[in-house]
Amino acid sequence: MPKPDVRHVTDSRVLAALSHPLRRRLMDVLKVHGPSTVGLLAERTDQAPANVSHHLKVLAAAELVTEAPELARDRRERWWRLVSRSVRWSHTDFDDDPAARAVADAATSLNLDRHVALARTWHAADDATHAAWGEGPFSIDRWLHLTPEELAELGRELVDLMARWSDREVPDDGRRREPVFLFAHGIPARP
Repeated sequence: MPKPDVRHVTDSRVLAALSHPLRRRLMDVLKVHGPSTVGLLAERTDQAPANVSHHLKVLAAAELVTEAPELARDRRERWWRLVSRSVRWSHTDFDDDPAARAVADAATSLNLDRHVALARTWHAADDATHAAWGEGPFSIDRWLHLTPEELAELGRELVDLMARWSDREVPDDGRRREPVFLFAHGIPARP
C-alpha cells in the first residue's frame, strides 16, 4: 500500500539526481529541519551557497524539491522544501534497461554509504557525546529464516513502527530533542 508522502521513483533521471552525496545530504537537511534558504542549507552542510544553489536546481529539475515562495520575506529570499518527505524505488522497475539499472544501483550504493557514514560518525564521537545519550543509541542484528513474503511483512512492520515515531506529534514538554537517524536493512545473505 503506497504511503501518502512517499514518492515511488520509476524514472532513472530522478535517481541520477539523487546519486550525489551533497544532494542526498541536502534532502536530509530539508527532511530534518524543514524548509530552508540556500544560506541556511549552506551553513548546515558547510558548503558554499553557490554550490548549494546549483544542487538545489538539479533536485528541483527532478521534482524532488520545490521553492516555497510563501516563506520569503522579500523578493530576493528563496526558500526550498521537499516535494515528498521520502522517496523509494525498486530495482525491478529498472530491470529492462541496463543503463537505468546502473543508475538505480548507484543510488542504492550511495544510500548505503550515507547510512554507514552516519553510523561511523556516531561511533567516532567523543566520550562526552556518548555519555550524554546514555543507553539510547543502539545497534541490533539478527539472522532470521524467512520466506520472501515474510521478509516483506517484516519490512512493512518496521516501516509502520518508524512512521509511528516519525509522524508523531512531538510533545511540548520543554525537553530538547535532537535529530536521530535510524536505519534497518533486511536482506537475504550468507553468514
